[in-house]
Amino acid sequence: MDNRLTELERRVAALESEGLSTRGAEVAEDWAGFAGALAALGSPVRLRLLQEIVQGRNTVNALSEVDGLGTSGQIYHHLRQLTAEGWLHSPSRGTFSVPPPRVVALLAILEALQR
Repeated sequence: MDNRLTELERRVAALESEGLSTRGAEVAEDWAGFAGALAALGSPVRLRLLQEIVQGRNTVNALSEVDGLGTSGQIYHHLRQLTAEGWLHSPSRGTFSVPPPRVVALLAILEALQR
């Protein structure tokens, strides 16, 4: 994970040195397409679900044992929203995982918010 985050930081620094802000209008239009994916992260329960899944609790049964995540119906509701926005995929029925590129993106977002 650390290598991926370091590589991401290097790429961002390269973009900044190329004058990312000079591409203003073109970039601003592209950003609107990210609203749904970012909105899916706007729920404390969904963020907790992602955290638990990354840490290995990948079934609704296992997730329902975590205090504060709600009923299995509520958990499925949140899992559907995360799946629809690409934060999760279901390799087999009832099992969820975070696609590796999304783990990196999620960690980068969380790291940026800590500064």
